[in-house]
Formats: sequence, C-alpha cells, structure tokens
Amino acid sequence: MQHPVVSREEWIAVRKALLAKEKLLTRQRDQLAAERRNLPWVKVDKPYVFAGPDGNETLADLFDGRSQLIIQHFMFGPDWEEGCVGCSFGADHVDSARQHFEHRDLSFAAVSRTSIAKIEAFKRRMGWTFKWVSSLDSDFNYDFGVSFTKEQLAKSKVVYNYVPIESQMEDLSGISAFYKDEAGAIFHTYSTYGRGDELLSTAYAYLDLAPKGRDEENLPFPSAWWRHHDKYEDERLKAKEQGR
Repeated sequence: MQHPVVSREEWIAVRKALLAKEKLLTRQRDQLAAERRNLPWVKVDKPYVFAGPDGNETLADLFDGRSQLIIQHFMFGPDWEEGCVGCSFGADHVDSARQHFEHRDLSFAAVSRTSIAKIEAFKRRMGWTFKWVSSLDSDFNYDFGVSFTKEQLAKSKVVYNYVPIESQMEDLSGISAFYKDEAGAIFHTYSTYGRGDELLSTAYAYLDLAPKGRDEENLPFPSAWWRHHDKYEDERLKAKEQGR
C-alpha cells in the first residue's frame, strides 16, 4: 500500500475536510430513513402459513407479541444442502443485534423455501438462535419477489428489486418489513433487495473503516471472499499447508 506520510497537523486538516462530508452523509442518511418510514403501506390480506419447528405458524405469529417484524428472505432452495453463503453472512449479524432491537418492539424471522428439517439442521450447524421458518408450501416468497417459477425463468427476464433482470436462480435474497396494528391487521411497509440490505452487515462497516477497506478490487466479484463462518478455519489451514 502506497500512501503519503504527513505531519499530524497536515493529517488533521485533511481529516476535518473529510469529516464535513461524513456529517453531510449522516444527515442525508437520516433524511432517507425518514422518507422510508413515511412510505405508504399495503395491507396483507393473504393468510400466509409457514412450517416451524413446533408446527405451523401464521405471519401474525412471527410478530411474537410485537407490532413490528423484519423478515430476511433467506436463499435456501428445496434441493440445496446448505443455505446461501451471502444470506449466511447477513444472518451472522442478527442474534447479537436481536437482543437489543427486540426491546424496541421489533421481531425478526428468516423465511426460506426449503423444508423445516433442512432449516433446523443448518441453523444448528451455524449456531443461530433466531426464528426461521419454511415457506415451502406457501406463496410468500413468490408474492414478495424473491422466488420464481420455472415458467417465469423460462421467459427472458424476471422482476427483482422492482426492475426486470436476467436470472436463472429460482431463489434470491431480500429484506421485508411489516407492521401489525392493535386490531391484528398486518401491513407490508418496506422491502429491499440486492445491495439494499448491505447496511445490516456490520462486518462491512468495520472493513470500510480499515486501511485496506473491503479489499475486493482483485476478486472475480466483490463477495467472492464470503464463506460460511465455519469454513474460514479450513481455508487458513489449507493456506498453511500450501506454504502461503
């Protein structure tokens, strides 16, 4: 890494100039969050039912007595043997945050289009404790734009993140937010897809503060370094054996 080395006084002057831009971005982010909260809502009338470890659960059940719910649309197709590595990267950040946001009237659940047996096995392997249910016998994934039928994929494009894209994937990722009022009515308030959920990954936030940043420029694609967290150790051992 080649960087100019300057005096402390010179560094402070440059740092303060950057701080002004950081403060502007913080204010813009606050404004954007307010606009997000002020979006109109859509009432959810379809009676979605999911398979959980203790039996069927409705969408209302996932609120767990709270008025707000975040759902992670976790990529895990019926024929897959393990969950998506990128969705797992995101899920690794949930449990530590969950112990705090649950005290602010917010529940969390992951939803995947595979069997509850596969979900439970992978969840144990990863050591996660958040609620995770199966939408295998539900329209939920399709209605919220993260799963696609073979007929849809046979066409040239599918609609994902609100625009037509080319894809051969039956399942993609996303985040959706819901509100339940005192009468029990449920409303869809927000969904985001693609890089829209990146702000939830604090590992990236830490990397963005470090000298090398995300260090992804020479990778075949930016997230090529992601692994299931129980596979990083294997890579370190392999590198040692190869003398790297």
